[in-house]
Amino acid sequence: MKAITLDQYGGPENLTPADLPDPKVAPGEVLVRVKAAGVNPVDWKLAEGRLDGLMETHFPLIPGWDVSGVVVRVGLDAGEFFVGDEVFGYIRKDEVQHGAYAELVSAHVRMLARKPAALDWAQAAGVPLAGLTAYQALKRVGVRSGDTVLIHAAAGGVGSLGTQIAVALGARVIGTASARNHDFLRELGAEPVEYGDGLAERVARLAPDGVDAALDFGGDDAVTVSQRLLKDPARVASIVAPDVTDRGGHYVWVRPDSSDLAALADLADEGRLTVPIDRTLPLARAAQAWERSKTSRVRGKLVLTVDE
Repeated sequence: MKAITLDQYGGPENLTPADLPDPKVAPGEVLVRVKAAGVNPVDWKLAEGRLDGLMETHFPLIPGWDVSGVVVRVGLDAGEFFVGDEVFGYIRKDEVQHGAYAELVSAHVRMLARKPAALDWAQAAGVPLAGLTAYQALKRVGVRSGDTVLIHAAAGGVGSLGTQIAVALGARVIGTASARNHDFLRELGAEPVEYGDGLAERVARLAPDGVDAALDFGGDDAVTVSQRLLKDPARVASIVAPDVTDRGGHYVWVRPDSSDLAALADLADEGRLTVPIDRTLPLARAAQAWERSKTSRVRGKLVLTVDE
């Protein structure tokens, strides 16, 4: 099979096309012919060695944890799916080597769900990591109908999905973004505010009684600002600041979860979750996708398409 690989830690310039043997399919797994692979900042951060102290990594390494595609083989004890099923998933394994930037990938059934019919291949591949991150963060702080939720970096890949999920749950969303993305946030159902100095005061004008929950998808001083505004300082979750737990909040490291994926698929099929695509590129241009991801100016998702 054709794949994009890394032979050592490095940047986009180290990505290399390769022909590799087809993946083995372990018990509990299925083999997926990849239609599209989502690009996330963790892909190039992992390639730079930033997770070396956390996860076992083996080379040559195929990056990518987001996938949409078609089941072409079913392994032992994997009766949840059949050959021909259209699926999507967050395929993070315990060790890093066999990812989604390839024509074929094996994945455990707990990492997959049936692809939402309302989304095309690229859109479906843009959901899993970002959508699960947002969904699990919202669950962690108990967002429910009637809540006012502050979402930092609301126009990004995670934030744009988190905004829609919170709205679908019946929450009022105040989202931080640069001015150029304010109309985009309004389309998603959020009330936009400019990030930067004076953010707490701007949010307080919109929510003078405080906010019920806050999600930090951007970093910097988002947790500190959030806790100044929260009615309950414990109802803050961050995906970028592990020390949020020292301040009584919640750190979220996304987990593969087929039931959570199915919930996201239902929202998409109900028309309550769309996937803004910043750019779609062929697999061979993965390095260009990484360069764009590293600018931190992506609005929505970057996706790589895989030709059969």
